[in-house]
This record gives sequence, structure tokens and C-alpha cells, in this order.
Amino acid sequence: MEAIHITDVAPRDGLQNQPVHLGANDKLRLVQLLAAAGVRSVEATSFVSPKAVPQMADAAELLPLVHAALPALRCSVLVPNLKGLERAHAAGAAEIAVVLSATETMNQRNINMGLEQATEVSERTLAAAQALGLRTRAYVAVAFDCPFEGETPLAEVLRLAQRMQAAGAGEIVIADTIGSASPGMVKERMRVLAEAIAPERLAIHLHDTRGMAVANAWAALEAGIRRFDASVGGIGGCPFAPGAAGNLATEDLVLMAERSGFATGISLDGLLEAIDFAQERLQRPLGGRAIAWLRRQREKTNSSNNTSPETATT
Repeated sequence: MEAIHITDVAPRDGLQNQPVHLGANDKLRLVQLLAAAGVRSVEATSFVSPKAVPQMADAAELLPLVHAALPALRCSVLVPNLKGLERAHAAGAAEIAVVLSATETMNQRNINMGLEQATEVSERTLAAAQALGLRTRAYVAVAFDCPFEGETPLAEVLRLAQRMQAAGAGEIVIADTIGSASPGMVKERMRVLAEAIAPERLAIHLHDTRGMAVANAWAALEAGIRRFDASVGGIGGCPFAPGAAGNLATEDLVLMAERSGFATGISLDGLLEAIDFAQERLQRPLGGRAIAWLRRQREKTNSSNNTSPETATT
């Protein structure tokens, strides 16, 4: 079976927009449950302004805890600029990610910079991270539609992705930030991008605002993409993108991929344990589109295991 690679972004992209703020120990426990389920890559936190995203204020406390508890886990952190990189490096980061929005207005609303200035900041941050020996990722956000400018031109997405490639980003993540993409759009854009950038360096980050995240993931698979961001339980939503709903649920992606002949190495039962934990801590129902079916399957398994031989034959 051909493998796909999943980075679970629930600890960062998922938790950054939640009204209930989890402490470092609860975040660590969530990461541990993800790792126990077979997740090998997580985006653990972000070194952004605590005033802008207070849910991530404990980044410098959390990251060393994750590294100490799970030294084999691939663990990335988001940094907005050189100052964020400096803080992340001091906390022991091994991999960082920068975020570049593909439109002028989104950059102005998000980080109070124009597109060209934001691109240069991302390039300088990537260069500095590489000089420190860190692995790097670069997001191209609002790569399908912008909440302020409408559809983002494919040519602009390609141009910015190539600039991130030239800047040395090890992985370039094409983000459907507001969850407005459709399968045809995903297949076309990822096919064009994969002709210009090696497919193994491309990933896709999907949201489920219009209920098409899994269909969009399949379209990306058809376009040759094998790297995906997802969030256990579908936790998420960008605080700076009006209308953005939760992320593509990791459990939905795993179920779809494995039922379609791809290997993920991730246990659905293990993901349910992580969902149950996060649901209890966040005090809200969680789960992707397949969650009801997954829970029924677990109940059937538990019922079968608890049935005596005599009862089983009646």
C-alpha cells in the first residue's frame, strides 16, 4: 500500500481559536495521544504574539515538554517572523513553519503588512532557520479563495509557492484557509503546482466549511499529493479568516485513505481516544463526518469482547 503522510495540526491550528484555553499539560497529553495512535508528525504550537493569540502563550513551556516526552516525534511550530524564530529556537524547535497569505488584503488584515513585505519576511525567516539547522515548512494561505478578495489567481499561488521553494522551504503547504475549495479546483491547482514543484515537497491544508474537505483530499490524492495537514476531531478555524470552520478531521482522512488503498499507519481507535480527551477538555462535541460511525464500530467491538460464549451462541 502506498503511504500518505499526515501532520496533525490540532495542537496549534485546532486550539488557537478555541474559547476554552488548554494548559501546557493538557496540550502535551493531546500530543501524546496522537503519537500513541500512530501520528508521526504534529504542529505543536506557534510562537506568535500572546496578545494576538493567547491560546498559544505557553509555547515556550510546551515545546520542551513535547520533545522530552516524545523525542522521535516530528514536531513543527509556527513562527511569524525572525522574532518568533528566535523564541522558537531558544525553546528547542527542530522544525518551523512560516505562513504567507497569497493576497494583499489578507496580509494587511492578518499581520499589517503588504504582500511583498510579507513575502520578504517569510524568505528571511526561512533563510535564518536553515542557518540554524532547522527543518522548514512554508504555508501559502488563502490559496484558493480569500475572504476579502474572492478567488485567488492560480498564477499568484504558483509564483509565491515557487518563491518559498527558492527560499529553501522543505515542504510547501497549500492552504484552503477558509474551506471554500471544491474538488475540481483542488485537482487543477495541485496538478499545476506539482508540475512546477516536486510533489514530495507539496502538502495541502484543508478546512471543512462547505463539507467538502474529504472530497478535496481525494482530489489532491488524484493530483499526486501525498502530504496532508489534518486536525483530530476536526478542531480548528483560523481566528483571522472570517467564516473559516474546522479543519479536515484526521479520522475522516485516515478512514478515506485506508478504505481507498493507502496506508497511514494511524489507528482510528487511537484517534477516538484523542477526540474523547479533547472533547472533555474543550467542553464541546468534536469529531469529523465519520465520528458517529466510528463510535458505533467501537461499541460493537466492546460489546463483542464483553459477551460470554454462551450468550454469543443464542
